[in-house]
Amino acid sequence: MKVAILSPVAWRTPPRHYGPWEQVASNVAEGLVNADMDVTLFATADSITSGKLESVIDKGYEEDRTQDAKVAECLHISNLMEKAKQFDIIHNHFDFLPLSYSGLIATPMLTTIHGFSSPRIIPVYQKYNASNHYVSISNADRYSGIHYIGTVYNGLRVDDFEFTESPEDYLLFFGRIHPDKGTAEAIEIARQSKKALLIAGIIQDQAYFDEKVKPFLGDQITFLGAAGPEKRNELLGKASALLHPICFNEPFGLSVAEAMLCGTPVIAFNKGAMPELIRHEKTGFLVENVSEAVEAVHQLSDISRFNCRVWAVSQFSQKRMVDDYMALYQQILW
Repeated sequence: MKVAILSPVAWRTPPRHYGPWEQVASNVAEGLVNADMDVTLFATADSITSGKLESVIDKGYEEDRTQDAKVAECLHISNLMEKAKQFDIIHNHFDFLPLSYSGLIATPMLTTIHGFSSPRIIPVYQKYNASNHYVSISNADRYSGIHYIGTVYNGLRVDDFEFTESPEDYLLFFGRIHPDKGTAEAIEIARQSKKALLIAGIIQDQAYFDEKVKPFLGDQITFLGAAGPEKRNELLGKASALLHPICFNEPFGLSVAEAMLCGTPVIAFNKGAMPELIRHEKTGFLVENVSEAVEAVHQLSDISRFNCRVWAVSQFSQKRMVDDYMALYQQILW
């Protein structure tokens, strides 16, 4: 089977630090190669894959701001679509733009919907129901009027995450610095529970960082900036808990699965896909507000870190994700 994986071109695939869609596209591509599939990854030229690489963009437009993002996306997507007949199936990780080609090519397309940037894009998905196959990354992230053929949870390379049985005494916030992610709430949880907090991630909203984060930095609250894979594993593994006080209905949350793979429980606001990722009082805590999160911090000793690892491996491994996608490929083609 010849499979084309269409990754975004905001960042390298896999990303150096931030880039969740690129990370999942990479994990799918590499997992398919390991399953003896003929895989071509369409991504930036500096991307890394054990399959074939097709590119027309040297670097991601978020890493090289001299590029026009829309031009980069147009050239990138059209490069694959003009070669569509070379493949048995196209697996789209690039949001809604490639859908406009699906009625013009004969090759079937599977689109993983990694999230909806706005409800205003829903009509595009609805228009192409008949010429596309849609997959959600959680049952929570579905819209009526879109025809899904399944849900496949994002999968991670288990061996990339080392299990840590005995953590250090700090809490961790790991994600983009943005109101949606609840960085300010994480700071308040740490302050009220009198625990050290490490913050790692890219600043996506500078005004929010300056107003809600920067004034609290000091001995108790530390901002580390973006963290690559090696630093990520160390930070996640040694944390007593990952704080994930999201303020929106997050469709998945890679850092949640990553933390549990390291054995680290997660304290998350009970929104979006969090009930699907976290087993309440088994691999973490689903809470409604800062006060409940503070209570959960004092109950972390009740959580088995080994059980966190076992749960995450069973649900969010690369192998399980790839097996589920291959079953859908077969369903589409046969």
